[in-house]
Amino acid sequence: MKILYLHMIGAFGGASRSLLEVVSALPPDEVKPLFLLPEGSAATQFRDISDEVIEVRGMSQFDNTRYSYYRGFRWLVLLRELAYLPATVCGILQARKRWGEVDLIHVNEFTGIVPWLLARKLFSVPVVVHVRSLAREDATSLRTRWVNRLFRKYADAVIAIDENVRDTLPPSLSVQVIHNSFSMRASVEDGRLNKVLEGLRPNSFKVGFVGNLLRVKGLFDLLEAARILQAEGLDIEYVVVGGDAHNRGAFRQWCLKKLGLAQDIQKEVFDVVQKYGLVDCVHFSDFTLDIQSAYKKMNVLCFPSHYDAPGRPIFEAAFHGVPSIVAVRKPRADTLVDGESGLAVPVQDPASLAAAIRDLALDPIRCENMGVRARELAKTNFDVATNAKMLLDVYRRCVKHNGGLA
Repeated sequence: MKILYLHMIGAFGGASRSLLEVVSALPPDEVKPLFLLPEGSAATQFRDISDEVIEVRGMSQFDNTRYSYYRGFRWLVLLRELAYLPATVCGILQARKRWGEVDLIHVNEFTGIVPWLLARKLFSVPVVVHVRSLAREDATSLRTRWVNRLFRKYADAVIAIDENVRDTLPPSLSVQVIHNSFSMRASVEDGRLNKVLEGLRPNSFKVGFVGNLLRVKGLFDLLEAARILQAEGLDIEYVVVGGDAHNRGAFRQWCLKKLGLAQDIQKEVFDVVQKYGLVDCVHFSDFTLDIQSAYKKMNVLCFPSHYDAPGRPIFEAAFHGVPSIVAVRKPRADTLVDGESGLAVPVQDPASLAAAIRDLALDPIRCENMGVRARELAKTNFDVATNAKMLLDVYRRCVKHNGGLA
């Protein structure tokens, strides 16, 4: 099967890492992956598993997720999506010219409505839509009803990454949950990361944070929690693994910041670390392919995202026996068993985050036991071979039932 993967984000992050893992595990004699995505670090990684990669300036999206749906100044984001429309159209046309017929289209996030519909029309093949973000659930919203109609009419299969995401989609919609995956493959040693890890104090309690430096990831909440705990005299260190998600010009960045639309926060983070006197206990490392070395040094992972949902680092850490503290109101047992495989805290609540870190720092045996339970859960739900087989079954079913699409 020739499968065209439409990926929406250029920066290599959780969604691209998850796609990379599962596609790498698909049988190469049965699946030939073709990638169309924006320019950036994700394309570099996809080229490790496929020679067929097309990069474009940007991919137009329509965001109706729970966190970032359009309202107020956020409607201005549509101007960016309109600006990306020519590149999106050209990219799909280039894919058609370069690869000819394909058997299936896999859209790697449901915000990719424009490329999804254009590619479906041009290639006339089944479409699998991967839902990775919590969808907006406002039943009175015309946008939400429109997106749900698109699922029913123009998606041949809908996949949700976990039960939290599935619960935000209509109960009547046929959705299969296929969890993201992590493979314990050998990693390339990262000298810069090793230098950071070697500088950690041997007896400190080590808290990890993994992700691009975006405000929505909750890093400022973690820094506020660190300030609270430092005042109590606890020996805790924090390892932040990630970098800026975008590379924008200074004027564009200034404009987006004034409108409240900018998310890159590296300078602000460093300023807060200085202001709070956390320089000796908060350590930074850029994006790395040697993520396993980072997890091995952590006692607990913090995922204080404002998305109110578990993220990929939770189960990555779990495979290394590291429990997580997660900002989520309603944890589901497929990703986090509160009090057993980790702790759930309220979203945007640094005091509760600090309390959870304190509890585990003062009770290392409990923390270690949670890590054991987290590893068991990860092996059950996030095994790459099992999940790749489930995805392949979806592909086969869609292609088999394809009777010609308008």
